[in-house]
Amino acid sequence: MPGSVAPTGSRTRRIPRFDATERTLHWVHALAFLVMLGSGLVLYVPALTRLLPDRPLAKTIHLATAVAWLAALALIALAGNRRTLARDRREIERFDADDLRWLRGRPAPQGRFNAGQKAHAIVQAALAVLLTVSGVLLWLGERDTDLRFAGTIVLHDGAMFVAVALVTGHLYLALVHRPTRPALRGMVLGDVDAAWAARHHPKWAASETPGDDRV
Repeated sequence: MPGSVAPTGSRTRRIPRFDATERTLHWVHALAFLVMLGSGLVLYVPALTRLLPDRPLAKTIHLATAVAWLAALALIALAGNRRTLARDRREIERFDADDLRWLRGRPAPQGRFNAGQKAHAIVQAALAVLLTVSGVLLWLGERDTDLRFAGTIVLHDGAMFVAVALVTGHLYLALVHRPTRPALRGMVLGDVDAAWAARHHPKWAASETPGDDRV
């Protein structure tokens, strides 16, 4: 139940952060990205062909994963919790005065998504569009030379490099950086420690945690 606080120990309390639809969307995107990155590197980095010498198979894996990813996103959008997805979009697209202060490196209270997470999500969404469009053009260009446009490969590869840099930073914050590691629980189990949320996302935590349940 949104806004509820469930005790998991003598003092530790959790508040729900992401529902099943949000978590599914995240992990579908993450898995597809890693498979497409791996198969794409095999195609474009000669030294890696020893890992998968069958180039046509690597290309098939790359294309099949891209199609499965797009189909999965469409299925989640249609069958998932559309109210939750709409809420996420509103929150991510809205930058208030506190977010702008945070981006300038000044202390400012943050909501469920901090300003960095919002910017990351927006840039990743734009990169996904660029990778999809350029990938389709590359696929079509192999079948019709009239659809081969100069710069398509550069666009596809450039978007990939930017996405890899962002994902690397994302993984560091989720797995290595001690202050932000507790956030991973929210994307795995759906809830986070209430005390951690109050420190890192106080505007959101205050609205989710009843006053008499604060830790």
